[in-house]
Amino acid sequence: MTMEPNAEPNAEANAEPDVLGLLERALSASCAASLRAAVKLGLADALGDTPSTAEDLAAAVGADPDALRRLLRSLTCYEVFTEDPEGRYVHTEVSRLLRTDAADALDQLVLWMTEPWTWELWGRLDESVRSGKDVFVDLHGREFFEQVHVAWPESAAVFDRAMTQASRQSAAAVAAVLPLSGARTVADIGGGQGFLLASLLEHHPDVRGVLFDRPDVVAGADARLRDGGALAERVRLVAGDCREEIPADVDTYVFKNILGMNDEDAVVVLANLVKAAPAGAGVVIVENFVDDGPGQRFSTAMDLRMLLTVGGRKHTRDGLLGLVERAGLVVHDVTPVNSYQHMIVAATPA
Repeated sequence: MTMEPNAEPNAEANAEPDVLGLLERALSASCAASLRAAVKLGLADALGDTPSTAEDLAAAVGADPDALRRLLRSLTCYEVFTEDPEGRYVHTEVSRLLRTDAADALDQLVLWMTEPWTWELWGRLDESVRSGKDVFVDLHGREFFEQVHVAWPESAAVFDRAMTQASRQSAAAVAAVLPLSGARTVADIGGGQGFLLASLLEHHPDVRGVLFDRPDVVAGADARLRDGGALAERVRLVAGDCREEIPADVDTYVFKNILGMNDEDAVVVLANLVKAAPAGAGVVIVENFVDDGPGQRFSTAMDLRMLLTVGGRKHTRDGLLGLVERAGLVVHDVTPVNSYQHMIVAATPA
């Protein structure tokens, strides 16, 4: 007589990957913390082009060898660094992005996304989900950017450097596909230090530009755009707030990653554009969609962070198109820029 095999152990075995996967996700903050620690310690700079042991790296960065080995072990699990057969650590394409001397460095963006004040916010995500509003003001008594600049000057400096890195990282990709055919002038609204505008002007030598942002931001514009710079004679630096007004008499307006505010404010900004712009002016909006493209994990995470900090959002494709049309713009095309950004090509009413 044969016995039927007990199904229970097999059921447990089948469930094990799900259990492990869930617990790994619950501990995923350790990945963010490990990346932050790597930047703060300067690990990517300390590791040269040849393999290095944990002991040598610990001596270079002033860390405990055993603790550093544990950190490196965590980072290799996420393929940030890799380990050779002799137990030495080696750069990957990911870890090279953390080097301060890399042309496409992202170390300051990593710091900005993992600043100490972020951890308490994530722990209160359920409150934001219940209310649909940020929890930042309740925690700190000030609006997000006011608090950062008034109370956390070191964090504000990280933010400025991070935005510079973000702009440099994407400017060339956007400039290469952004349509400016027939345009004589282009305005980058909320354009930061003007890296995208500079790239556009370099791609289109017959076009003139306007950089529009807050006074303190415009004052720190890219050297190419300021007096004496290679592009200065083709640029106007204009200070202002796009929620109040937008420069007039421009052929093409660019909005890159500045519509992550609440829907009503986004419509106000776009309506200000419709009031100021000539009939038929080109409008290009570059944003992350939370429901389209391989960059969805990044975009949905940024969406929740914006909910926590400013009550803002990253949009769905249809949601942002709806806001654009609600403001009175005419949409002509939507196209990917790269794996995590899309470009809406529109125009003001003819």
